[in-house]
Amino acid sequence: MVHTDCGRAHHGHHHRSLECDVAKEIGVSKNGFQLIDVRKSFGAAQALKGVSFEVKAGEFVTLLGPSGAGKTTLFRCLTGLERADNGETWVLGERIDLASRKQLRALRQSIGLIFQQHNLIGRLSALDNVLMARLSHTPWWRVALNRFSHRDKQLALSSLDQVGLLDKAYIRSDALSGGQQQRVAIARVLTQHSKVLLADEPVASLDPESARLVLEDLKRIAKEHNIAVLCSLHQVNLAKKYADRIIGMRAGELVFDGSSKDFCAQTEQCLYAKAHSGIPADENHSTV
Repeated sequence: MVHTDCGRAHHGHHHRSLECDVAKEIGVSKNGFQLIDVRKSFGAAQALKGVSFEVKAGEFVTLLGPSGAGKTTLFRCLTGLERADNGETWVLGERIDLASRKQLRALRQSIGLIFQQHNLIGRLSALDNVLMARLSHTPWWRVALNRFSHRDKQLALSSLDQVGLLDKAYIRSDALSGGQQQRVAIARVLTQHSKVLLADEPVASLDPESARLVLEDLKRIAKEHNIAVLCSLHQVNLAKKYADRIIGMRAGELVFDGSSKDFCAQTEQCLYAKAHSGIPADENHSTV
């Protein structure tokens, strides 16, 4: 495999042409995520130590690891909120670690984000929250008057229907359960026409039944919409049940990358063994 650093000095059409040539040369997918020997440090603390893996379109991959494993830093690199010190971070066939501000804005419109906190506006209906995904595609005056197009409203309603919440479309979001709020957030990602999806601990605060529904939705969306989904979890049992593949991280390093059926008790014990001293905790950096 050839690793080629295009350099931050290249911009415009020449940069994109070179980037596409490099992507073809090393076999980078245009429909998913790929990290190649990614390293990131904060002072003397190494958060990522040469991490390499790929998530392809249609895959539902879970990311496991204890606090301080580097999961949050990895997510921040994949969204361009942090730039890796070394290595290559590819999203949808483009080097997000080399992207300009304009390129970052364009890329982020294609990256769906699901958070533990849902990030909904409680006083707005489920439908209005989902329509927020169309803001960048809507003239300002329509936004100011809350007059989204009929097409956008139909798209938002269809997205709510896909997560089983069409009957909740006009109910205030703060009147919904935690699981329902998370599924509204998933509907918002669908309405955004996301091409890849990052889910950061989406079921951490949910009861078992709500967690099941959310993970079933995420896996189904990966398959039906051919979207690459990377989902961080703490619950090993849920990862083994729903994931096509599990990626395990510990102390900034990749310690497992394989199918869920191959993730055995010994692997789990190794992954969650007492962390080494001096490893930076994810909590020291804001979550994605």
